[in-house]
Amino acid sequence: MKKNIVITASMSLGFLYIIAQTQKPAKKTTDNPAASIERGQAVYQKECLSCHQMDGGGVPHMNPPLAGSTDVLKDEKKIIGIVLNGMTDRLPLDDEYYSNNMASHSYLTNQQIADVLTYVRNSFGNKADAVTVAEVKAVRTPKKSK
Repeated sequence: MKKNIVITASMSLGFLYIIAQTQKPAKKTTDNPAASIERGQAVYQKECLSCHQMDGGGVPHMNPPLAGSTDVLKDEKKIIGIVLNGMTDRLPLDDEYYSNNMASHSYLTNQQIADVLTYVRNSFGNKADAVTVAEVKAVRTPKKSK
Protein backbone atom coordinates (compact mmCIF):
# COMPACT_ATOMS: atom_id res chain seq x y z
CA MET A 1 0.00 0.00 0.00
CA LYS A 2 2.75 2.47 0.97
CA LYS A 3 4.56 1.61 -2.24
CA ASN A 4 1.49 2.55 -4.34
CA ILE A 5 1.10 5.87 -2.50
CA VAL A 6 4.77 6.74 -3.04
CA ILE A 7 4.57 5.83 -6.75
CA THR A 8 1.35 7.84 -7.22
CA ALA A 9 2.79 10.85 -5.39
CA SER A 10 6.01 10.67 -7.42
CA MET A 11 4.09 10.50 -10.69
CA SER A 12 1.87 13.42 -9.66
CA LEU A 13 4.88 15.53 -8.79
CA GLY A 14 6.51 14.57 -12.08
CA PHE A 15 3.43 15.66 -14.06
CA LEU A 16 3.23 18.93 -12.12
CA TYR A 17 6.91 19.57 -12.87
CA ILE A 18 6.40 18.93 -16.59
CA ILE A 19 3.33 21.20 -16.69
CA ALA A 20 5.17 23.96 -14.84
CA GLN A 21 8.08 23.76 -17.29
CA THR A 22 5.87 24.02 -20.37
CA GLN A 23 3.65 26.92 -19.26
CA LYS A 24 4.45 30.36 -20.61
CA PRO A 25 5.70 32.80 -17.98
CA ALA A 26 3.19 35.39 -16.88
CA LYS A 27 3.48 38.69 -18.71
CA LYS A 28 5.04 41.33 -16.50
CA THR A 29 2.95 44.39 -15.79
CA THR A 30 5.96 46.66 -15.43
CA ASP A 31 8.51 46.95 -18.19
CA ASN A 32 12.21 46.66 -17.69
CA PRO A 33 13.60 50.22 -17.89
CA ALA A 34 16.74 48.97 -19.67
CA ALA A 35 14.59 47.36 -22.38
CA SER A 36 12.55 50.55 -22.72
CA ILE A 37 15.73 52.62 -23.06
CA GLU A 38 17.09 50.25 -25.72
CA ARG A 39 13.85 50.41 -27.74
CA GLY A 40 13.74 54.17 -27.21
CA GLN A 41 17.22 54.59 -28.62
CA ALA A 42 16.07 52.99 -31.88
CA VAL A 43 13.07 55.35 -32.04
CA TYR A 44 15.31 58.33 -31.25
CA GLN A 45 17.73 57.44 -34.02
CA LYS A 46 14.91 57.19 -36.54
CA GLU A 47 12.68 60.08 -35.44
CA CYS A 48 14.66 62.59 -33.37
CA LEU A 49 18.35 62.45 -34.23
CA SER A 50 18.25 64.70 -37.29
CA CYS A 51 17.02 67.68 -35.25
CA HIS A 52 18.28 66.98 -31.72
CA GLN A 53 21.60 65.41 -32.83
CA MET A 54 23.38 62.23 -31.73
CA ASP A 55 24.50 63.78 -28.44
CA GLY A 56 21.12 65.37 -27.66
CA GLY A 57 22.74 68.80 -27.98
CA GLY A 58 20.28 70.16 -30.55
CA VAL A 59 21.20 72.93 -32.99
CA PRO A 60 21.81 76.38 -31.48
CA HIS A 61 18.86 78.76 -31.98
CA MET A 62 17.04 76.16 -34.12
CA ASN A 63 16.39 72.89 -32.27
CA PRO A 64 16.56 72.75 -28.48
CA PRO A 65 18.98 70.48 -26.69
CA LEU A 66 17.63 67.51 -24.79
CA ALA A 67 20.82 67.13 -22.76
CA GLY A 68 20.37 68.79 -19.39
CA SER A 69 17.09 70.43 -20.37
CA THR A 70 14.90 71.15 -17.38
CA ASP A 71 11.77 70.67 -19.50
CA VAL A 72 12.88 67.14 -20.38
CA LEU A 73 13.48 66.31 -16.74
CA LYS A 74 10.35 67.93 -15.26
CA ASP A 75 6.71 67.12 -15.92
CA GLU A 76 6.29 64.09 -18.18
CA LYS A 77 2.88 65.32 -19.37
CA LYS A 78 4.41 68.37 -21.03
CA ILE A 79 6.99 66.49 -23.07
CA ILE A 80 4.49 63.76 -23.95
CA GLY A 81 2.18 66.51 -25.26
CA ILE A 82 4.99 68.04 -27.31
CA VAL A 83 5.85 64.69 -28.92
CA LEU A 84 2.17 63.98 -29.65
CA ASN A 85 1.14 67.44 -30.86
CA GLY A 86 4.36 69.04 -32.00
CA MET A 87 5.20 72.60 -31.05
CA THR A 88 5.00 75.83 -32.98
CA ASP A 89 5.06 78.26 -30.04
CA ARG A 90 8.22 80.23 -29.60
CA LEU A 91 8.74 79.71 -25.89
CA PRO A 92 11.99 79.94 -23.98
CA LEU A 93 13.67 76.72 -22.96
CA ASP A 94 16.20 77.31 -20.21
CA ASP A 95 16.26 81.03 -21.13
CA GLU A 96 16.98 80.36 -24.81
CA TYR A 97 14.68 80.65 -27.84
CA TYR A 98 14.61 78.17 -30.73
CA SER A 99 13.10 78.95 -34.12
CA ASN A 100 12.42 75.53 -35.64
CA ASN A 101 8.93 74.05 -35.19
CA MET A 102 8.61 70.50 -33.94
CA ALA A 103 6.34 68.27 -35.99
CA SER A 104 3.70 66.08 -34.38
CA HIS A 105 4.73 62.48 -33.83
CA SER A 106 1.23 61.27 -33.00
CA TYR A 107 1.69 58.39 -35.45
CA LEU A 108 4.04 56.74 -32.96
CA THR A 109 2.47 54.18 -30.64
CA ASN A 110 2.09 54.86 -26.93
CA GLN A 111 4.86 52.31 -26.33
CA GLN A 112 7.22 54.03 -28.77
CA ILE A 113 6.62 57.43 -27.17
CA ALA A 114 7.12 56.04 -23.67
CA ASP A 115 10.32 54.32 -24.79
CA VAL A 116 11.83 57.30 -26.62
CA LEU A 117 11.06 59.66 -23.74
CA THR A 118 12.48 57.18 -21.23
CA TYR A 119 15.59 57.02 -23.41
CA VAL A 120 15.90 60.83 -23.62
CA ARG A 121 15.28 61.25 -19.89
CA ASN A 122 18.08 58.77 -19.14
CA SER A 123 20.66 59.70 -21.79
CA PHE A 124 22.91 62.66 -22.58
CA GLY A 125 23.70 63.06 -18.87
CA ASN A 126 19.99 63.16 -17.94
CA LYS A 127 18.61 61.05 -15.09
CA ALA A 128 14.85 60.94 -14.57
CA ASP A 129 12.00 58.49 -14.07
CA ALA A 130 10.79 56.35 -16.93
CA VAL A 131 7.72 57.43 -18.88
CA THR A 132 5.01 54.78 -18.89
CA VAL A 133 2.59 53.72 -21.59
CA ALA A 134 -0.25 54.63 -19.23
CA GLU A 135 1.06 58.20 -18.92
CA VAL A 136 1.25 58.55 -22.70
CA LYS A 137 -2.23 57.09 -23.11
CA ALA A 138 -3.63 59.53 -20.53
CA VAL A 139 -2.21 62.52 -22.42
CA ARG A 140 -3.25 61.17 -25.81
CA THR A 141 -6.83 60.51 -24.71
CA PRO A 142 -7.65 62.94 -21.92
CA LYS A 143 -10.70 62.25 -19.76
CA LYS A 144 -13.86 63.93 -20.93
CA SER A 145 -15.45 66.29 -18.44
CA LYS A 146 -19.06 65.66 -17.49
